[in-house]
Formats: sequence, structure tokens, C-alpha cells
Amino acid sequence: MKALRLYAGPTARQHMADHGLRPQDVRVVPAAAGGPKGLVLGPLDRFIFGDWLAGTSQPVHLVGASIGAWRMATACLDDPVAAFQKLEDDYIQQHIAAPPGRKLPPAHIVSEQFGQSLKDFYGGRIKQVLQHPRYRLHIVTSRGRHLLRREHGVGTPLGYLGAFLTNTLHRKAMGAWLERVVFSSQDAALPFATSDYRTRQLPLTEANFNPALQASCSIPFMLKAVHNIPGAPPGAYWDGGITDYHLHLNYASELIAQIPCGERAEGQFDAQASAQGGLVLYPHFQKAVVPGWLDKGLKWRHGATHFLDNMVLLAPDPQWIKTLPNGKLPDRNDFQRYSRDPQGRMKVWSAAVAASRQLADELQDWLSRPDMGRVEAL
Repeated sequence: MKALRLYAGPTARQHMADHGLRPQDVRVVPAAAGGPKGLVLGPLDRFIFGDWLAGTSQPVHLVGASIGAWRMATACLDDPVAAFQKLEDDYIQQHIAAPPGRKLPPAHIVSEQFGQSLKDFYGGRIKQVLQHPRYRLHIVTSRGRHLLRREHGVGTPLGYLGAFLTNTLHRKAMGAWLERVVFSSQDAALPFATSDYRTRQLPLTEANFNPALQASCSIPFMLKAVHNIPGAPPGAYWDGGITDYHLHLNYASELIAQIPCGERAEGQFDAQASAQGGLVLYPHFQKAVVPGWLDKGLKWRHGATHFLDNMVLLAPDPQWIKTLPNGKLPDRNDFQRYSRDPQGRMKVWSAAVAASRQLADELQDWLSRPDMGRVEAL
């Protein structure tokens, strides 16, 4: 059974038909929130960043939320293959025992241990991430406003109720409760337009790298919000997946005048060069690129838009997913399902990751013998 499916927006599909899928044409790599689901993308990450993109010279913007931010920061380390393997191992082996009578540990304990794990993982290597010669990292977080400006036992649930209700009416209206805050390395311009949603961009520095990354991974009520990030406006910062679950961002907008070219100074743009390339390569765990976390149940927002016209999306086949342990991808519910059997969870997740090597093998095979008949409409 084939494991990998390839999807492309209309601009990307035409480009592939004319030129193939070439690493030098990739300008953006997004990485979604989704917790343990991202584990199955590890083999693709190791191939793409350790081999396929490694031989090119153009700047590439890496945009991540939640585990996606952790993955993209890892891609910026000096030895990304070894770093991705360690991320995978650490994520699978994590275990925080729940106290008696509870299925999950309290949020403050999870935050404390997760914060320490990030310090251990990137200890002494933050400069590698921030000063990568080609990669520009963009960490997406969600900053609370009004009732959500500080984490509070009563105000936070009420604030998220307000966010849920306004988001159901109109996604942009949720900006009254939460704003998208992107921390970017090397003063890089954002590789997407921001007229879709309330957005703020800030420099990513050594002082705020760990708190920004932890904030991007801080799922409400499961982890504590990160407050008062250095160099950022005061307030509570949560998981970037709340505002941008799968990073359905306006990568194709003419408003951003396209992505910077390698021979030009950062911040200058060449629309003609980007029109000839400028692909967004998206290793994802499903076809749908869901805008925000609160849109998961709003199926009418799951379809592709013109934002994704220049995107090539790689995802596991839903039928192949059914062959994995428990017939699904690893997910956060497994922490509760295996709360008293962490070794069982680790075994199941390790088996899913081992099986997902087929995704990387099939991508390499397709690149060596491209078949546009396998490229489906996004």
C-alpha cells in the first residue's frame, strides 16, 4: 500500500509540470500544530533538511506553531538529522506521572518539565538556530487580549468561550480575544500577508527564544500560559495553533511582493524570480489545512483557498493510517489512554514512527521518477 499522497495548489502544480519539484524552488516550509501527530513526519524532516534542501543556497522561511515550531527550530541546528532523531526520541519517551485520582498531571507541572526539556534540548545551541546562514525561523504564538491578557481561573475559560463564539461567526473577529504574534529570526520579513487576521511580528532573540518556543507549545488548560516574554508586549502567550492550527496563511498574496531571493539583501523582493519558483513545501499529517484550533469542528473552513495556490503538500494516505497501531496517528488522547501504561504508549508511538519511514522512502522514489498523475489537487 502506498503511504504518501502529494497535493498541490494550481500555481504549484503548473510549476511542477513545467520544472518538476526542485529543492532550489522552495522558499517556505510550514509546520503545523498537532502534538504527537507530528511524530510521523520525522523521517520526512530528516530527508528534507538533512539531504534534499541541504545542497541548495536560497533562503528558506520556516514557519511553525506548537510542535511545528519545535520541529522547525530543530531544522536550524548544525546537524539536523541527529537533532530530529533526538526530538523524536525525547518526545516519545516523555512521561509525567499523574497524581492519584487523576488521569493527567496538573498544568503547572507539565509546563515546568517541558520548559526544562527545551532548555536541555537547545542548551548552548540557540545561536545555531538564530544565525543559520539560510533558514529564517518564524515561531507563531497566540497572545491573549482583554479577559485573556492574564491567565486566570475564571477569566481564562470565559475568554476562550468568547473566542469560540466570535470565531464561529467570523474567524477574523476572534482577533478581539487573541492575536497572532510571530517571533522571527534575523529580522526576516514574514513570508505571508497578514490582512487575514490581527498580527504582530517581533524579533526572535537569545533572551526570548525559550519562552517564545514554550509559549507556542502551551496548549490552554494543559500547560500554563507564558507571561511577559522578553522584548514582547506584556500578557499571556499560548499555543500558536489556537490562531493558526495548520498555518493556513496567505503565502500566495501579491501584497508581500513575493519571497526574498538569495542574491538580494534580506527584505528586498523580486516578484519575477519568485513567480518562477517560490514554492511552499508542506509536510503535513493530513490533506486539510485547518486555519485555527477552534475551526476543527467547522468543516466549511477546511478546504483549500487561494492562500495555498503555490503550496505542495505531502501527507500520509488515510487508508495507510488505518494500518498503524490503533488505526490512527499518535495523538494527545494517548497520554490519557495510556496514563497507567506509559511503556505501552511509547511502544505504539515508536511503531508508528518506524512505519512512517515509508513516507520518506516514497518521496525519494517520486523525486527520482516524477509522476504528475500522482499529484492531486489541494
